[in-house]
Order: sequence, then structure tokens, then C-alpha cells
Amino acid sequence: MSLKASFLFEDTRNNAMKLTRKLVLAKAKASDLESVKKLNCWGCNLTDISIFTQMPNIEVLALSVNGISTLSPLAGCLSLTELYLRRNQIPSLSELSHLRPLPRLRVLWLAENPCCGTDSSRYRLTVLRCLPRLQKLDNQVVTEDEVALALLDGEEVRTPPGSLPIQLSNNSHQDAETENDPLNYNMEETNKIRQGLGMKPLSRDKFSSPCSPSTREKPTMRRTHTVDAILLLLRDLDEEELRIVHTATLNRLQTYTLGSGEAQPLTAHTETH
Repeated sequence: MSLKASFLFEDTRNNAMKLTRKLVLAKAKASDLESVKKLNCWGCNLTDISIFTQMPNIEVLALSVNGISTLSPLAGCLSLTELYLRRNQIPSLSELSHLRPLPRLRVLWLAENPCCGTDSSRYRLTVLRCLPRLQKLDNQVVTEDEVALALLDGEEVRTPPGSLPIQLSNNSHQDAETENDPLNYNMEETNKIRQGLGMKPLSRDKFSSPCSPSTREKPTMRRTHTVDAILLLLRDLDEEELRIVHTATLNRLQTYTLGSGEAQPLTAHTETH
């Protein structure tokens, strides 16, 4: 490692390189972490990036060719727009769940990590299902049709175990009421969709509460709540996101049309202005 790199990073007892506050400020020539907008830490054997929990305003971050294995410290970097992580040690695509809260993230380079696997098509669809707002992935432009396909066929990325606290209730009767509550279904479906789009979940007070039933709802009623959740979500989407939903809907309708044997299937077409 060069003298410059050794000045910027501290070597821990297990030879892992940790980025510290003092060293970030020296590299960025800044007086405080909050003012750092861009940082290049390419090829520094870096493994500990916990310092980024104190850097909410970072916008462009180059971390390629290091030994990073978790993305959890980046979950609070809400201004992040470009993230370069090529050739690290990220073990699972579940780590991408830490990037879901980042509303401005548009560029991600993740190639050559263990999490990418051998099926490049499945990998790309899974990443885009988790982060549908990306405009470029691994230096390749993301298309609306690709995102629409990912929302249908990509694998769901789950939060790594231990990342979120598990809250247990001591009142089993209350749990049963919550399970049967149509408002709970509405919230659950809406927030699941919002999470898939990288949006923050809505609180319970954002929903109007109908009368709670005394018995479990029928599947048809739950499907109605799903539709309600989707319609509620549409009000929060911008034009770009609405176009993605539009394309995904047309593609989904096309599968039903093809299944019915009709001669003229629907085609996914987005008008341009």
C-alpha cells in the first residue's frame, strides 16, 4: 500500500483497514464530515466503513477494489446518488436492502462481488427489483422495460438477519386482532410496494380505519385491500415511477392475453413527449 493510502486509513489488529473521521477530513480537505460530498477510496484494502453513518450528505462514493462485506453503514446516506462497489466481498444481495432507503441513488456498480453469482440475468433482475430507481447498473443503462420485467420476475431481496429489531407482543389476543384487521392488510401491502420502490413506509395514521371484522377476511377481500394499497401508492409516485408501473402493468396484462390464446396480445408501449 502506498504512503498516501496508509495515511488515510488505520490498520486494525486483524489487518482490516478502517476509515476514520480524521482521515476522511484529510482526504476530502473538509472541516467536518457533513460537508463531504464526494470521496474516492478506491483500492485501499478497506473493510470497515462505519464512518459513513456520520456522513449523511455524501453524494458520490467510490469504494471499488476493497474488502467491504456489509452495506449497512450506508443506509443513512440519503443524498447518495452514485455508489461504486466493484470487486469487494459483499456476500449476499440481501445487503442491498440497506440501500433501499436512499431516494436519490441512480448509479450502482456492484460487479465482481460474491453476491453476483454466475447467472448474470437473474442477478440483474434481482438488483433492479430491489432498487428500481437505478438508471445505471454495472456501467450499463437501465431501461424501463428492464425494470418492469424485474418487478415481475426478479427475486425478492430480504433484509439480512439481525439488521432490524424483532418486536414481540405479549398479548396474543391483540396479535390476532391485528392479523384480522383490514387496515393492517392495507398498510402491509402498501408499505411492501413502497419498500420495493425504495420509498419510506407510511405510518398507520395515514390510513382510514374501517370497522374491524370479528373473523378472518376472505381472500377476495384481501385482494381488494391490495388494489387499494396500489391506488394509494400511485398518489406518491413521480412521472418516472408512474411510467415504470405503467410498463409493468402492460407486461403483466400481456401474459394474461397470451394465456387466453388471443391473436393480438397487448404490447408494452410508453409514449414519449
